[in-house]
Amino acid sequence: MAQAQVIKMYNGFYYLQTGREGDELLSCRLRGRIKRHKGAVVPGDYVEYELLEDGTGVIESCLPRKSLLLRPAVANIDQVIVTFAARQPDLNELLLNRFLVLAEWSGIPEIVICINKCDLLPEAAQENFLQAYREAGYRLLLVSAHEKQGIDGLRAQLSGKVTVFAGPSGVGKSSLLNAIDERLQLATGKISDKIKRGKHTTRAACLLPLAGGGTVVDTPGFSAAELEQLDKGKLAWYFPEFRQYIEKCYYNTCTHSHEPDCAVKEAVEAGGICRERYEAYLNILQAINERKKAY
Repeated sequence: MAQAQVIKMYNGFYYLQTGREGDELLSCRLRGRIKRHKGAVVPGDYVEYELLEDGTGVIESCLPRKSLLLRPAVANIDQVIVTFAARQPDLNELLLNRFLVLAEWSGIPEIVICINKCDLLPEAAQENFLQAYREAGYRLLLVSAHEKQGIDGLRAQLSGKVTVFAGPSGVGKSSLLNAIDERLQLATGKISDKIKRGKHTTRAACLLPLAGGGTVVDTPGFSAAELEQLDKGKLAWYFPEFRQYIEKCYYNTCTHSHEPDCAVKEAVEAGGICRERYEAYLNILQAINERKKAY
């Protein structure tokens, strides 16, 4: 039985990179016993397959994963580039925080924040832009696909790694990838004047090799990152700057919302934790609680 990596999936077919002549992808279906399990195979997975007489294949099993981004579902990645725009559409910090928590929850080894269209920010504002995220330990890249600003630094960040770009529609993920490697020629879209959001130009997650080394995953954009399935007791650990305070709370089961003698809340008041980040934490915690009440 042969092994290969799933490069993309579309309309129930899984396309494997098998090293065949011409880099042609092998079209496969899932074996019935695997098909019954939702998310059993996603792009990035390494699988075992059998070649059929008609030139297609059937996937028999999925090999163990080293990581799994939950939404969009991609396996075996080294880092996630959480991508937003500085303007057009305006940056939604609550949504940015939800994507960061999603990446932390998924156990991705490295998380980087990339802000496209930084040329639309006043130059004086760029140095301290999103300073709270830098202080939380995230690497922040300010780039512009249109002006080719910061592209060399972003390209270097991707070299030798399997990277997923994740973020809402219209922030320029496909434009950035085209600027990094012009061979990709990914479709791009414009921001809607009516709803001030982008259109989904990427239809399905797909692994793309880069000329300078490394692999990127172009993914569909999302307007929301669903986190209601997360264990609320672990939520605070997905905010890196909270971690040094969590075990100093008086109550072991502290949710850092209403309890007295909470070290996290004290850190917010003292300026050790950014208030906007703390409020984002409370917003996600409320969403988790409301979902649990609904069931």
